Amino acid sequence: MIAYIRGTLTSIQEETVIVDVQGVGYAIVCANPFAFQASINQQITINTYHYVREDTQILYGFPNNDEKLLFTKLITVSGIGPKGALAILGGADTGALINAIEREDDSFLTSLPGIGKKTARQIILDLKGKMPAVAPAGDSAAETEELAKGTPEALQETQEALKSLGYTDKEIRAVVPNLRKESSGSTDELVRKALALLVEQ
Repeated sequence: MIAYIRGTLTSIQEETVIVDVQGVGYAIVCANPFAFQASINQQITINTYHYVREDTQILYGFPNNDEKLLFTKLITVSGIGPKGALAILGGADTGALINAIEREDDSFLTSLPGIGKKTARQIILDLKGKMPAVAPAGDSAAETEELAKGTPEALQETQEALKSLGYTDKEIRAVVPNLRKESSGSTDELVRKALALLVEQ
């Protein structure tokens, strides 16, 4: 099994990143490929899950081991395959998702892509009590607030504006590194830049 890939991040596409390892390009499917934008053309290590079936082999990639472990737990739930698990991770912060499972928060779970009431209950039934061993149950809102500390006022206002437009904390964090590079701009300029980046995702 391939546990991780270390190489040069050469390309970011809609669903994948391409990592060059000594002349071999590995296509790695990610929940949010643009979360790696700040590492383009740089050396990077991506945690991977090597999915193997008779007719296919796919590398799924994750920015950290906690998200990878959560992915492996989700695909054990009846009715959730790798694509479904990846969509769930793309729609929620890891800590917020774990908290929702532990709190039996059906409404949070059913707000995620592809999860109806039956699947939400199955996730809770199968995974409640098992999640703290995977990752600490952090508070997504608190993490976003912490991220904003020490940043220019316009950037903080931009993050709040994106939240009001319905973007998730995870989506916002993915574009923040690029916005920091233009933090001297006004809030309006940063919002426009952020929306352009989010559309590209």
